[in-house]
Amino acid sequence: MRAISAQLQTGEFRTAHDRLESLVAANPSFAEAQRLLAGAKLALGDPAGAERLLRHALEVDPAWAPTHTTLGELLLASGREVEAEAVLRRAIEGSRADPRAALVLARYYNNTARPARALAVAAPFCTGGRLDPQLATQHVNALIALGRQAEAISVYGSLAAAAPEAPAAAQALAVALHAAGRHPEARQIAHRALARGSRNATLCLTYAKSLMAEGANEAAETALRDCLRLEPRLAEAHSSLAQLIWVRTGDLGRATEVLDQALRRFADDDALRATKAAILQGAGDARAAYECLAPRAGQSHAPPVLLVRAGLAALDFDPARALALAERAMRLLPDSTPARNLLAAAQLGVGDAMGALHNCEALLAQAPDNQYLIALQTTALRLLGDARYAQLCDYGNLILPLPLEPPAPWTDLPSFLADLTDSLERLHDPQGHALLFQSLRQGTETTRDLTLSTDGPIRALFQAFAAPINRYLEHIGPGDDPLRRRNSGRWRFNGSWSVRLRNRGFHMSHVHPRGWISSAFYVQLPDIMAGGGTDEGVLTFGKPGIITTPALDSEYTARPAVGMLVLFPSYFWHGTVPFESPQPRMTVAFDAVPQR
Repeated sequence: MRAISAQLQTGEFRTAHDRLESLVAANPSFAEAQRLLAGAKLALGDPAGAERLLRHALEVDPAWAPTHTTLGELLLASGREVEAEAVLRRAIEGSRADPRAALVLARYYNNTARPARALAVAAPFCTGGRLDPQLATQHVNALIALGRQAEAISVYGSLAAAAPEAPAAAQALAVALHAAGRHPEARQIAHRALARGSRNATLCLTYAKSLMAEGANEAAETALRDCLRLEPRLAEAHSSLAQLIWVRTGDLGRATEVLDQALRRFADDDALRATKAAILQGAGDARAAYECLAPRAGQSHAPPVLLVRAGLAALDFDPARALALAERAMRLLPDSTPARNLLAAAQLGVGDAMGALHNCEALLAQAPDNQYLIALQTTALRLLGDARYAQLCDYGNLILPLPLEPPAPWTDLPSFLADLTDSLERLHDPQGHALLFQSLRQGTETTRDLTLSTDGPIRALFQAFAAPINRYLEHIGPGDDPLRRRNSGRWRFNGSWSVRLRNRGFHMSHVHPRGWISSAFYVQLPDIMAGGGTDEGVLTFGKPGIITTPALDSEYTARPAVGMLVLFPSYFWHGTVPFESPQPRMTVAFDAVPQR
């Protein structure tokens, strides 16, 4: 059994499968051998055979919690979420509870935006002396999602202090500190734990993400490669590594080299294949992303998650194909939020605005502040000629350009902007490439949250933003629409970045799904934009970032000026017009959300 387990860990599924079949035939009451055989069948693309074996194993030993856990994971992967929850909950009950089941269930709840349930599942397993690092991480993620970052830091800070050699507590504390933006502390704690020999993939990933947040990209790349040697199937680490290599080289082949090696080794791993597709699409090649998934998506037993990922790629060039994939995913998983999201967007692409509106309203009932869903809803209203569109997208009233006053100790705006430009230039790689998964083309974007910067001019900039934001909230006032109903007069920053566009650079039309109020502050503009005689480089509003039938164009423009801050609702589709100039176009942007 130990030898077979090792084969399963290294991906030798066929060899392990054949040995397990012989073992089960000779020992028909050995439930654990049947469970492992089911896992091998699943890896070889036989989920039906795996499920039959698992149910038979439960007949042999109904109390063996790991079998419940494996069955629950299989059911989750096949989209039978309600049934999976019940099976996994049986695995965490009683004296023989399986922490693995708690991990799977907590991760599922966190991934489906139900952190309170994740917390309830994880917490009982995270109070004892033997912490599982991955489960502790899910516990922290739930606390963070509930706005209880300080509690997560306090709880795991105490546990780590009481047991400094315990890797799980240190790892959870590092995750909590990273989420709170305390990246140097997160890096130090993760580094100490790794130096003590506590090497696991999650800890390596946390260390790498902290390094990335500090701009230490070479060290982060080394940490990510270490992480993937420990866990070659960790999709998030592959995505982060590809991002780092792509920004430095602009070479997709080099960026996905490690991921391609993993795919050759684990050819049936849908999560890895979906990660490859996301990277291809993030680099602007949606057709290649679709082709990466099409053979698997064409199979009758393709899981809903894979269908949705393939549909997202198809959405960029063939909405009808995306619609068919969304409908397949919905038949398998009627309550799937990602599938319904895709369905609504695809319906707009094929001209079914009424169907899209119906699905948007159903989704917004569960997530009323999701700015992407509001953008889809307003697009459907525009296609239908519904009067509500003009109210929700009152561009002339809800887009407000405001001049920035120079913050102390600067006495004039030009000298402040000159110092700010110097600070921002140090954060932009002049030879770098645009980040993956972003709207900009031909330019660079900073990766650290600028609101956490200790640089003098950058800190002063965000202090200077407070007055115009407060003025904007006074300007829009209260109301019952998606923007005004959240206006209590209190707000906080929710991330910030700088973009430096080069010649022919532009932003594709997009929205900010997790924002409320979004912005563009103009630090540096090409001379050709100063006179106002051209539309090059202007900020446009209203053109959807997805295909629609009929096609829709922009409806409103805001002309940039150096030192101007433009504020607008995060659900507004917005982009920029390309410009021709050797001089750069540098901006700072942020999202603000209500302060609870």
